[in-house]
Amino acid sequence: MTGSSAVKLFAIGLLSSAAACSPIVANHGNYVEPDRLGQIHEGISRKPDVTEILGTPTATGTFDPNVWYYIGQRTEKVAFYPPEVIDRQILELRFDANGVVTKVQKLGLDAGRDVSFVDRTTPTAGKDLSFLEQMLGNVGRFSGNKKESGPPGR
Repeated sequence: MTGSSAVKLFAIGLLSSAAACSPIVANHGNYVEPDRLGQIHEGISRKPDVTEILGTPTATGTFDPNVWYYIGQRTEKVAFYPPEVIDRQILELRFDANGVVTKVQKLGLDAGRDVSFVDRTTPTAGKDLSFLEQMLGNVGRFSGNKKESGPPGR
C-alpha cells in the first residue's frame, strides 16, 4: 500500500465514523411548523380552515369539544444512545360557538413538569405463593369422584 492510498483510506474511515455520529432527528405526533401556524388567525379562521391547514387535532377537550390540541415533539438520537427530546409543542386552539378561532396558545418544552412515580405496591388479601407452590398446588385437586356430565335423563 502506498502512502497516498493509506491517507485516502484513513480519510474515508474518518469521514465514515463522523457520519455515523451525526444525530438523527425525528418528529413525533403533529408537530406544527411556524409557517403553517402563521396561517391561523384569531377571529378569522374557522374549524374547516384549521383542519385544512393543520390536519385533524391530536385531541379535543374532554369537557369542551371547541378546544383542539395539536401535540408533537422532536427527538434527536446519536449513535446507540437513547433519543433525547429537543423540542416539545402543545398547540391549543379555542373556538367560539360559530366555529371561529378565539385563542391560539402555544406551549413548549419549558412548560412541562417532571412527574415522579411512586414505587409502591398495593397489598392484597391472601398469601404470597412461590412459583413452585402455584404449580404444585393444584395437583390432585381435580381428580376425584366426579360424576360424568351428560344429557339429563341418562
